[in-house]
Amino acid sequence: MAVFVALGAFLMTLAGGWAAQRVTDRRHLVLGLAGGLMLGVAGLDLLPEALHAAGHEVFGVPQALLLFVGGFLLAHLVERMLAGRQASHGAYNGLRHNHEHRSPQAGMAAASALVGHSVMDGIAIGAAFQAGEGMGAAVALAVVSHDFADGFNTYTVTSLYGNDRRKALGMLFAAALAPVVGAASTLLFTMPQELLGSYLGLFGGVLIYLAAAEILPEAHHRHPARTTLLCTVGGVAFVWLVTGVAE
Repeated sequence: MAVFVALGAFLMTLAGGWAAQRVTDRRHLVLGLAGGLMLGVAGLDLLPEALHAAGHEVFGVPQALLLFVGGFLLAHLVERMLAGRQASHGAYNGLRHNHEHRSPQAGMAAASALVGHSVMDGIAIGAAFQAGEGMGAAVALAVVSHDFADGFNTYTVTSLYGNDRRKALGMLFAAALAPVVGAASTLLFTMPQELLGSYLGLFGGVLIYLAAAEILPEAHHRHPARTTLLCTVGGVAFVWLVTGVAE
C-alpha cells in the first residue's frame, strides 16, 4: 500500500517540475514562489515534525532545533567554500558578486539534498503505514501534496546555479523516484522515530538557508516587484493550508 501511495508522490513531483519549466519568462515569480514554498515546508512541516519526533533536549535546547541551526550553518559553509573556489577561477570581480556565475556544483548539491529529502518522504509514508492505516493516510496526504513543491524546487534550484536543462531534468526524475524507493525500503526495516526527526531538523535548516540566502535574493535581484513578494507569501500560505488539511 505504501509503495502504491508513493506513486502519487512521483506524479506530483513531476507536475511541480513541469510547472517550473513552463514559466521561465516569469523567472522572478517562479523564484519568489519557490522561496515561499521552501520556507513553508521547512518552518511549518519539517520543523514541527522534527520537534515531535526528536524532541529531547541537549544542554537545554531541543535536539531538533540544534540540528536545524546546524543544517543552516552546514549549507552556509558549503556555499562559502564553493564560492571561494569559484573566486579562485575568476568567477568574482573584486567584492562584487556576479549572479550569472554561480557554482553549478552548489546547485547539484542542493538538488541532491532535496532528492535525499524525497527518499525520507517515502520512508515516512512506509513508517506511518507500519503504525496504522489512519496514520499512513494522513502522512501520505501531506507528502503527496507538498511533493509538488519538491519537484518545483528541485528543477528551479538546479537550473538557478547554471546547470543545463538535461541535468535539471535528471535531478527532477531522481526526486520523483525517490519517494517510491524510500517507501519500498520500509518493507525491509523499521525507521527509528528519533533518527527521522533528527534528519528533518537538519534538512529544515538547509532549506531555510537556501530560501533566505539564495532563492529570495535572486528573485528580487532584477525584479523587486510586489507580485514577487505576493508569490512568496502565497507559497508559505499554500504549505500552511496543505499542512492544516493533513492534520
